[in-house]
Amino acid sequence: MSIGVSGAPSTLVCFAVKEEAAPFRARLKSQADIAADVRVLVTGMGRRNAANGVRAALHERLPSFVFTCGFAGALSPSFPVGQVVYDVGFGSEVHGLLKSAGAQPSRFHCADKVASTAAAKRALRESTGADVVEMESATIQSVCREFGVSCATVRVVSDGADEALPLDFNEFLTRDDRINFPKMIWKVLRSPGCIPRLLSFQRQTQRAAASLALVLDDVIRRRSGGV
Repeated sequence: MSIGVSGAPSTLVCFAVKEEAAPFRARLKSQADIAADVRVLVTGMGRRNAANGVRAALHERLPSFVFTCGFAGALSPSFPVGQVVYDVGFGSEVHGLLKSAGAQPSRFHCADKVASTAAAKRALRESTGADVVEMESATIQSVCREFGVSCATVRVVSDGADEALPLDFNEFLTRDDRINFPKMIWKVLRSPGCIPRLLSFQRQTQRAAASLALVLDDVIRRRSGGV
């Protein structure tokens, strides 16, 4: 976390897990001109963790803008892996910036669990009409409205609509929406055939997170007048 420049607009960028945030944090380290005014917050997965984390951050220091970011699963086949997608009011100052950075406007569904299979994604597409699914942004948007702070959802597609995840990660979620890593490791050890798919998925999500970082960097820089 960093303290913003006195008198300058501040930006809070939220992620659920550190893997989503890592490429963006790496870019900030080499860009002191914007890094001083950007605060990165890792909230943890799920609605409760997101609400608690963001509410505490807004009480501590009220920013001028919040981005809720991370991975999203595609529900629409038209969104490939690595595509950055967003949801923000069309009157928002960042709508044009996101479009010019290559992000696509999308309809989001905020779910209570991970959509791990292609069948689950098809069912969500049919029942909600959404383009992508994730687990935190609707809650973060709601908290921001409470505080009167503008907020944009900016996510990157980590898995396609017809793609099943290498594991059903819901099996390893605790009651407080954290990953039980010993349980997950035990599952992998009992099913070693899933290891190549897990490694491939890890590389896929790393590339997706890097694409998200590029868009966020461009938008935040332009918003702050850095370009």
